[in-house]
Amino acid sequence: MRVLVQRVLHASVTIEGAKKAQIGRGVLVFVGVENADTHQDAEWLAAKVVNLRIFDDEQGVMNRSVLDVDGEMLIISQFTLHALTAKGNRPSYIRAAKPDVSVPLYEQFCTFAAEKLGKPVQTGVFGADMKVELLNDGPVTIWIDSKQRE
Repeated sequence: MRVLVQRVLHASVTIEGAKKAQIGRGVLVFVGVENADTHQDAEWLAAKVVNLRIFDDEQGVMNRSVLDVDGEMLIISQFTLHALTAKGNRPSYIRAAKPDVSVPLYEQFCTFAAEKLGKPVQTGVFGADMKVELLNDGPVTIWIDSKQRE
């Protein structure tokens, strides 16, 4: 399972012209699921994201988490995080899990994140054509793969 975490001042997702979700200061998290992913990957990554120290403390050092700053979280499914680009110019998504695997794991990730954050998270709609807007703060953008824990 992979996530791309962006520290944001605000972010939103619009589907078919209607705003589905929006947050203020916090993190926008894109989540990609592959066939080898498990419940443990979702739980580990949710904890990692909620506790990731990417917000400034009083000295201007990134030493605080989204939990520490009482920030918000917007989570968007993103199968393209598993794109293979070594051959040719058209990405292959063969490693991205099909919906029967990815939907439950995406939903588990969202549930774990909300539990660890101590409040609801905002989400997009799995498989929908989403328009995501954000104001990246920093910019701070971090990629984490649950298969690379060490």
